[in-house]
Amino acid sequence: MSGVLNVYKPPGISSAYVVGKVKRILNTRAVGHMGTLDPMGEGVLLMGVGKGTRLFDYYLSKSKTYEASFKFGIMTDTIDATGTDTSRTENIPTEEEIEAVLPSLLGECDQIPPLYSAKSVGGVRAYKLARAGQTVELKPARVTINSIEKIEKIGENEYMFRIDCSSGTYIRSICRDLAEKLGSLAIMTSIKRTRCGNFFVDKSVELEKLSEADVTPLEEALLALPRYDADDAYYKKVINGVPLEVVDAPAGRFTLYCKNELIGIAENSERGIRIKTYLKEG
Repeated sequence: MSGVLNVYKPPGISSAYVVGKVKRILNTRAVGHMGTLDPMGEGVLLMGVGKGTRLFDYYLSKSKTYEASFKFGIMTDTIDATGTDTSRTENIPTEEEIEAVLPSLLGECDQIPPLYSAKSVGGVRAYKLARAGQTVELKPARVTINSIEKIEKIGENEYMFRIDCSSGTYIRSICRDLAEKLGSLAIMTSIKRTRCGNFFVDKSVELEKLSEADVTPLEEALLALPRYDADDAYYKKVINGVPLEVVDAPAGRFTLYCKNELIGIAENSERGIRIKTYLKEG
């Protein structure tokens, strides 16, 4: 059994807990998630099953879409509603002021991760160091915000936003940076991941209803990539990782098939076709 699972993670539990639950449901240890969600977060949590766990790098790099709510006028140590209050302000932006600033967040930027995050510092998670009272200096990471829009006002000084961004983007950091641009403070009060790559929240399955039938086969999970079928005569070469010199392979990454069997994700280089991620069963 190999493939990808689009699981709906409910709020209040960790991504690691969901992985453990899926392992027990499917009765296999070969399960891993492809991009964590904060315990307070909910929505799409992609998981690889069997050889699907080898797709971690592929799906981790995919863009994602979130719906998140920000509340202005307050700051906590975690930049979200689970943390301890650190400061407050009476400078609350209007809807018009918020909408006017949103375009300035678009594009590439060097984003500083939240202090309480899963970023590794000297081999230790940043949140563990922060909880121990240690000073942590996190390096900025290059991320891209493709779009951000205010959906609606949902409470006093609180608004819902829809954000499409690159992998590695922290929505809490966007919340912090937006407030700073407005001369205010803000925390994230909810977050839902609605898309990861070509997997959407309306197709995600709840843990209580999960079964083997919900595992998307590798061939279907990788349909977004171009497909190249090598000649049957090359079968022994491709399954042994021998580079193939062909002239009609797609540029960049693609799925490599031979004898109508998925061999893996391959890349065309000067030395020919080389397999980057081996996915052949057996």
